[in-house]
Amino acid sequence: MKKAPIIISLGGSLIVPKTGIDIPFLAQFKKIILNRVAAGERFIIICGGGSVARQYQTAASELGKLTRESLDWVGIHATRLNAHLVRMVFLDQAFPRVVTDPKGGKNFKQAIMLAAGWKPGCSTDFDAVLQAAAHGVKYMYNLSNTDYVYDKDPNKFPDAKPYKEMDWKSLREIVGNDWDPGLHVPFDPIASKRAEKIGLEVRIINGKKLDNFSKALSGKDFIGTRIHV
Repeated sequence: MKKAPIIISLGGSLIVPKTGIDIPFLAQFKKIILNRVAAGERFIIICGGGSVARQYQTAASELGKLTRESLDWVGIHATRLNAHLVRMVFLDQAFPRVVTDPKGGKNFKQAIMLAAGWKPGCSTDFDAVLQAAAHGVKYMYNLSNTDYVYDKDPNKFPDAKPYKEMDWKSLREIVGNDWDPGLHVPFDPIASKRAEKIGLEVRIINGKKLDNFSKALSGKDFIGTRIHV
């Protein structure tokens, strides 16, 4: 029986920040993942849309009156473009297509599978939670661009309080309970509800500090936030 995969929700703004595709980040990320693959690990990497999705959603909104569902579809296709790019990074080791339905590719034989947005009403965080449930794993990683979950935006408020550990109820007090296309929060509210329901632990880590992420993968202490029941 193959080893259960490690689930990673990879923020789109790490893949393509506002300055363009971050090739050095992708190269270092590739090295870390392949080192773990060499040690016998398997991965499912679900790619977000990030700034690419938000730029397209903003432009689409300015060009016409769109429904929330239409805006969501714009963002979903941005996640799929990002996932195709990352699949190219792992081409020889990856499942031959980007999975969009969380039920797809369940019995993949490769070391790595790339996934992207599924349908409107949630972010790729939710898709990552569904993948975790489908494969029976107890925790997953969410790579973002902040060190922790904070009680408010640390970029705007210097006194923002970081959380090293918290429960799902506390997180929802910060992120709310409803989804909006382009919502920028530490973890999707819809995904949070499902993660709590299935007892999943999510580890929020700053993907810009990949040495720290590597420590987490190795079972060492890491900088980040653990969210659990």
